[in-house]
Amino acid sequence: MAERRRPGPAAVALAALGAAWPALAPAAQHTVRIEDMRFSPAALAVHPGDRVTWVNHDLVPHTVTGGGGPLDSGLVAAGASWTATVAAPAGTLRYRCTLHPAMTATLTVEDKP
Repeated sequence: MAERRRPGPAAVALAALGAAWPALAPAAQHTVRIEDMRFSPAALAVHPGDRVTWVNHDLVPHTVTGGGGPLDSGLVAAGASWTATVAAPAGTLRYRCTLHPAMTATLTVEDKP
């Protein structure tokens, strides 16, 4: 018969801490396609800590620029990608391609549930 061990004080403390704090949702990974001279999706809901990757499927370079400063990819070459971690507070971040001003989109940052 297997011996049953009692949890040590550290295990008891960690279990109590876990019960006292709600579980944090893991960060999500999102992808925005840059294709046909537009961002797709054009509107994306994210949470702080999420990662967003913009993948350029067009034949020309683009930028991901705006949001009052938090987004600045520089040039994203054809076939390349750029990733950012969302650090902005809740609200709407509007961004665009500085080379093609008609290309616009939004990130809506929502508080974690």
